[in-house]
Amino acid sequence: MLLVGLITAFVVGLCSVYVYYKFVVFNYWRKKGVFYVEPVVPTGNVTPILTGKLSVGELFRDMYLKYKDHRAFGIYTFFKPNLVIADLDLVRIVLTKEFGSFHDRDKHSNEKTDPLSAHLFFLTGKKWRNLRVKLTPTFTSGKLKQMFAVLKECGEEFVKSLEKLAETERCIDIKEMFARYSTDVIMSVAFGIKTNCIDQPDNEVRYWGKKVFKISALRHSIFMFAPQIARLFSISIFDKGVSNFFINMFRDNVEYRKTHNVVRHDFMNLLIQLMENGYVEPDEEKDVTKENDVHPSTSKLSMIEATAQAFVFFLAGFETSSTTATFCLYEIALNQDVQNKLRQEIDEVLKKHGEVTYNAVNDMTYLHKVVSETLRKYPPAPVLSRICTKAINLPTTNIHIPEGTSISIPVLGIQRDPAIYPDPDKFDPERFNEEQIAARHPYAFLPFGEGPRACIGSRFGYMQTKVGILNILSNFKVKLHPRTSVPLIFGKTTTVPTAKGGVHLIIEPR
Repeated sequence: MLLVGLITAFVVGLCSVYVYYKFVVFNYWRKKGVFYVEPVVPTGNVTPILTGKLSVGELFRDMYLKYKDHRAFGIYTFFKPNLVIADLDLVRIVLTKEFGSFHDRDKHSNEKTDPLSAHLFFLTGKKWRNLRVKLTPTFTSGKLKQMFAVLKECGEEFVKSLEKLAETERCIDIKEMFARYSTDVIMSVAFGIKTNCIDQPDNEVRYWGKKVFKISALRHSIFMFAPQIARLFSISIFDKGVSNFFINMFRDNVEYRKTHNVVRHDFMNLLIQLMENGYVEPDEEKDVTKENDVHPSTSKLSMIEATAQAFVFFLAGFETSSTTATFCLYEIALNQDVQNKLRQEIDEVLKKHGEVTYNAVNDMTYLHKVVSETLRKYPPAPVLSRICTKAINLPTTNIHIPEGTSISIPVLGIQRDPAIYPDPDKFDPERFNEEQIAARHPYAFLPFGEGPRACIGSRFGYMQTKVGILNILSNFKVKLHPRTSVPLIFGKTTTVPTAKGGVHLIIEPR
């Protein structure tokens, strides 16, 4: 009898939960009169992500392409109402014009239980604003020029490693090679250490770097769509070992530099300035006023805060750059005419400048088009998220958005929309001619976001990717290996798009 009673109670409880979700939780958009995609109890509209059927970007792309005529439509991410913005004028309103109502990302940040989450990408409100003001001067043209020496050195070591590899290997996993190159660049610039991952792929830094991105689909979905669950149960995004490794490494290097009076032109040096002074020293070429007038005693970064910024620099610069470069080489291996045209430009510009310099890279206009077209087809952040921080009637619509509502912008969907980019699956760098850019809506290209919360390091990301690609094409010819699937099949468990099975290339000396 006890078993029957337990089963009955379980069934009744299950039915109650179902009824509550179906007629209370999932009644939100219906009551507001907003068109919505029919949800499934209890996961709402994210079931394909949890089951591994679709990646985050693919799910929102498919919904966007199917329902974009509604301009904005409702979905449910688990139990949370989420408004998907499909109209580009509305995207501009959310990201820029009405930024005061959408200034935060709907992300989890807990400085106590997860200290590395207290970085610029996750922080909210005044904490984000104050930190953004401090960090903005670290990415001026002058600062990027100073950091370029690190990029150049890593690019040269990258080529030497590929030359050795090409002598013995017919097939090269280019994502793995670019991941090592990107790790060396970022660790040198952000943490001030030479990691030699290009030649020592199994070292400790590479181990912990890989560990950062090993998150289960369920855990990833919770942090992306239901961060309040993570807050409620004090769930950490990052493995404890990952946090300890990066915190200790950053602290050790800061102490070493102070003890030995080491000064390098890198991001870590700028973070040390923020720890000691509360501001970044202006570029010599330009009399830049200190953007932060807060009293030094209250504006200096703590060691943990500085570590978190170095860590997010690693996160953003390592994975996105190596992935973008991988997809770029896949496309130019598939499109030999593009590769030949790009190599010709690289050869001509390098002959003009004599070597790889900051100005030489900026002179490579076709290279910029090729990388931009790669970012269009394979945006590193396929969905942008915001949360309504102040209730607003969304202009030009009859939709009232209460405070706390989640907002999603389907970047992959927009950038693969045939109405915006005809024949969207075709790789065509000429889409980024000045005339075509001018003819498109300014918010039709969002690989780094837009508005006040656009990616602060986008120019560094472009530069890092370009240096890696130009070093390869100035020394090698690139072809697809039969192991690489055409078209590519994407992994389903990561936010940043990745090719399932990798991208394998044949690299031949010129």
